[in-house]
Amino acid sequence: MAVPKRKVSKQSGNSRFANWKLSSPNLVKCSQCHELINSHTVCPSCGYYNGKAVVVMKTKEEK
Repeated sequence: MAVPKRKVSKQSGNSRFANWKLSSPNLVKCSQCHELINSHTVCPSCGYYNGKAVVVMKTKEEK
């Protein structure tokens, strides 16, 4: 059975878990519409990826 050899202070116990932080997403500009999107994804507003049309987006008039 695992038993600690000596007491762990509150400071060293809490500092072990102090580095769990959320990171902000890496946003890049779309090459077509210049909106901020996640990198390596199809732009949700224009449907382009890497300068090529991947998804045909419907406009409000077509709906």
